[in-house]
Amino acid sequence: MALLLFVGVTAVAATQTKLQCADAARDAALAAARGQEGGLSANRTAPDGATITISINGDVVTATVRAPARVVGTRLPPIEVSATAVAAREPEEAEIPW
Repeated sequence: MALLLFVGVTAVAATQTKLQCADAARDAALAAARGQEGGLSANRTAPDGATITISINGDVVTATVRAPARVVGTRLPPIEVSATAVAAREPEEAEIPW
């Protein structure tokens, strides 16, 4: 019974961390696609200890967020979860001649 509880609590913690990573990756990709600083946007929603990687390849922005999901108990290593989001770069603002 204790093992089942342990696994359940760990699964909930990992799922919560995964959702936070997905939110942070989405925020980073969208901000970088708009020409803003994607890392700053992702830091607001990323879980503690997360690493944020943003790459731009042509017209595509890819953001990946990795974070450790804490496991109940101090002797076990954390589980690393990650999420990736992709966004198309928005065109630069063009001056409209009036």
